[in-house]
Amino acid sequence: MRTQVAIIGAGPSGLLLGQLLHKAGIEAVIVERQSGDYVLGRIRAGVLEQVTMDLLDEAGVGRRMHQEGLIHGGFDMLFKGQRHRIDMNKLTGGKNVMVYGQTEVTRDLMDARQAAGLTTIYEAANVQVHDFDTKNPRVTWEKDGKTHELQCDFIAGCDGFHGVCRASAPRNAIREYEKVYPFGWLGLLSDTPPVHHELIYANSERGFALCSMRSETRSRYYLQVPLTDKVEHWSDQAFWDELRLRLDPEAREHLVTGPSIEKSIAPLRSFVTEPLRFGRMFLAGDAGHI
Repeated sequence: MRTQVAIIGAGPSGLLLGQLLHKAGIEAVIVERQSGDYVLGRIRAGVLEQVTMDLLDEAGVGRRMHQEGLIHGGFDMLFKGQRHRIDMNKLTGGKNVMVYGQTEVTRDLMDARQAAGLTTIYEAANVQVHDFDTKNPRVTWEKDGKTHELQCDFIAGCDGFHGVCRASAPRNAIREYEKVYPFGWLGLLSDTPPVHHELIYANSERGFALCSMRSETRSRYYLQVPLTDKVEHWSDQAFWDELRLRLDPEAREHLVTGPSIEKSIAPLRSFVTEPLRFGRMFLAGDAGHI
């Protein structure tokens, strides 16, 4: 099996790269270790910056985003009990952000790839990258009891922070910079209307909070919590009670609570690696920087 570009990882970065290459007439095969349903089931970020909106339009997958997404021209910052609106659109010469879940972006890219008849290999076990320091790189994986090989001109490592591509780079050729923050990010997703029509970033003596959304009927809230906290120790009621304590009176009054449909604590880190190219293998997305 042969292609021009082997893309490792079928998350948003791998799928978007595949779509852009397709638009440019370049062949690419995507290899993903998880199933398509698993990839779609991951709850991730939900706000797109202007450059991402423009890129999705360039890739030809922006139609549903514009139909269903929510344009925001600003956001509120809550500091010392007072809310201040930041007019992002005015301050940036007309740029906005779009509330549109990463799950939906992934779905749009998967649908576009399927409609074009492009090859994505899901549930590929033991993916390995080989010979990327030569002119003949290749990728191997196991599926259905057989070992498969894909020969290519280039490898794009879009397989995330824990993926095989960055781990395969020579240790003496790579430099990694990382800062681990001393707190976690407790997130709750609920089918409740947002507390405000734009996002609220809250700085309080009890810790940071964020009031975000996925749609006009689905909200996403975050609390800064100690790294030692466990999500099972946070009941829904405890989350809502703590969120109220970090908001201003107007937001407390408008906050609609309900059962969570997803709740988790994510450790926060900043990470970047350099270089992002190793011979004919390139790192992209979370494989190279978070």
